Amino acid sequence: MRTTRRNNLRRGCVGALLAAVTLLTSGGAAVADDPSASASPAEGGTAGPTEAGTTFRTATEIQQEQTATADASTGDYLYWTFPADAGQRPTVRAKVSLPESATRHGASTWQVDVYDGLRRRQACVYGHQTRKAAPDAGTVELSCVLRTVRAWSEPWASDPLPGSYYVRLTVVGLAEEDLGLPVHVETEVTAADQGGAHDVDGALAEPLVPGVSAASAQSGTTSLGSEPEDGWSSAWWTDRWLWTAGGGVLAALAAVFGYGLTRGGGRPSRVPPGV
Repeated sequence: MRTTRRNNLRRGCVGALLAAVTLLTSGGAAVADDPSASASPAEGGTAGPTEAGTTFRTATEIQQEQTATADASTGDYLYWTFPADAGQRPTVRAKVSLPESATRHGASTWQVDVYDGLRRRQACVYGHQTRKAAPDAGTVELSCVLRTVRAWSEPWASDPLPGSYYVRLTVVGLAEEDLGLPVHVETEVTAADQGGAHDVDGALAEPLVPGVSAASAQSGTTSLGSEPEDGWSSAWWTDRWLWTAGGGVLAALAAVFGYGLTRGGGRPSRVPPGV
C-alpha cells in the first residue's frame, strides 16, 4: 500500500510539473519577438491630421493607429511626431502618391527616417527605409520597424527610450526638373507590445518629450507634447512578475517530486519492530 501511495504521489508531481512547464512555455510564445507581427499593416486605423510639419519644431502630432495625410511638393521635408512607450516596437509606414508620369523626367528615390526625443536617428531593423520609384510608377511605399523601446539605458547608448519620436519623409534622389511637383502622402504608425522579455531594471524620471522638463518644473505635470492615449507606463509592473511566480511554482513542485523520490518506503512490513 505504501508503494502504491508513493507511486501515486510521483505521478501527481510529474503531472503538475508538466502542466506548469506547458503554461510557462505557452506564455513565452505569446510574448516572443516576432518581427512579422509588428511589420504587418494595421487594420481599422482612424483618420489623423491632414497636414505635415516642415521642421522638427513644427512636426505634426499623431497618435498610434492613426493615418495622417498631407499634400506637399516634391522636395519638401515632411515631419510628424508620435509617442512610443517602454516595451513597444514601433512600425512607421509611408505611402507617396506620385505625380502623373507624363510630367516627370525620371526616377525618384524616397526615404523615411525616424528620430527619438533627443533627435538621435534610430536605425530600422526591418522594412524598406529607402526606395526608388520608376519613372512610370504611381506610388512608392516605405516602412521602418524600430528596435523595442527600453525603459532605461546608459547615457552613452543610442537605445530607443520612451518619449516622442519624429518621422521625416523626403525625396533623396530626383531630376532637378521634377522639384516642386505635387505629391500626396499617407503616414501611419503602429506598435507591437513585446512583453517582459525586453524589460530592464530601471526607468527614466521623465519621458523624452521636448519641453517636458520645463513644464514639470512649472506645473508639476508632464502633459507638454504628445503622449500615449492611456498615459505613460508606470514601469513597476512587468511580465517578469509572472515569470518569477511561475519559477517559484516550478521550484516547489521540483522539491516535492525530489522528496518523493528520495524519502524511501520506510520500514518494510515484514521486518518486526525493534530489529
